[in-house]
Amino acid sequence: MLELAGPFTVMVATLTLAILSPGPAIIAAMQTSFARGRTVAVPYGVGLAVGASVWCLFALAGLTVLFQLVPALYVALKIFGGLYLLWMAWGLWQSAPHPMPEAARARFGTGFWGGIALNLSNPKPALFYSALIVALFPGPQPLGAQAAIYATAVGTELFWYVAITSAMSTAPLRRRYASAKLWLDRGAALLLGLLGLGLLAETARETLIETA
Repeated sequence: MLELAGPFTVMVATLTLAILSPGPAIIAAMQTSFARGRTVAVPYGVGLAVGASVWCLFALAGLTVLFQLVPALYVALKIFGGLYLLWMAWGLWQSAPHPMPEAARARFGTGFWGGIALNLSNPKPALFYSALIVALFPGPQPLGAQAAIYATAVGTELFWYVAITSAMSTAPLRRRYASAKLWLDRGAALLLGLLGLGLLAETARETLIETA
């Protein structure tokens, strides 16, 4: 067990950096925290964590091999992910001029299931988890080790997303957000839109290279 402590520590550190780096999930978590308050944002953060950890399960089950055997499946998931991000960006852009909603009143796309949907809309974490697991835990792993790997992944994801949504939904930060809501929401919408377009452009480029 002691010899596994090193790989698990590296896994936690790598996951932490990946979670906190700018991306659709962290942007959506922060914006939801500012706009919706803790009663909506924390369940949304839990959903983001669970959705991301599902990709860890898929990686442990060999989903990356399936992507390699059926490339069209990976392409289809990436296209769906890009379109979903654009849909989120458009909705956020349209709602930017509106007053802040009540913190406890959920809307379509937020809450626990909204968080799961966002992180399942992008298959890249499956490849990330697959590469991480292969690098840190080479060779076949027994069921107990696989359970420990998943527990580490979901625990790390839950810690950071709950911490972020809790911290960002405090009253002082919500008041500051309210005073600059239009520009913050539209800035977040632009970032999500660019990420969505980037995902679609990357998919198109890879498809053209493969068919050339």
